[in-house]
Amino acid sequence: MKKIKTLGLLSILSLLIIIPVLIITKLIPAEVQYKTVKISGVTVKAEVADNPLKRIEGLMSKKTLPDNEGMLFIFDDENYHGIWMMNMTFSIDILWINKDLKIIDIVEGAQPCKINCPIYLPNEKALYVLEVNSGFVSKNKLQTGNSIGIS
Repeated sequence: MKKIKTLGLLSILSLLIIIPVLIITKLIPAEVQYKTVKISGVTVKAEVADNPLKRIEGLMSKKTLPDNEGMLFIFDDENYHGIWMMNMTFSIDILWINKDLKIIDIVEGAQPCKINCPIYLPNEKALYVLEVNSGFVSKNKLQTGNSIGIS
């Protein structure tokens, strides 16, 4: 897993994009969809982020995340999709999943940040990213190579 530090200017430019998007998403409520993700006998109820607006907002607007809940980012193509923790209020575990539904990379305990946020990138191309509460990976003994199911 690669971790890249961004420049302050990039963070400022990102905020200029994120703030209007967050305002728009609050004015036009999006339909919330959920998927069930099964990993190693554990079931996660995951809110779906399958378009650019939902992906940008991510878990930013949440104060907490209930146990066995998360967010499933569904991308249009397999790629090195980066995740950052800007404006988050709690730490999370991040799992990248490929088109064959195998975990290909994991970051445990990614911390919230406000400025100069690191961007977490997987070592391989992923089609999905699952964000869950920090400690979920360790508690459930998850590792790269584990298969998952999405329904």
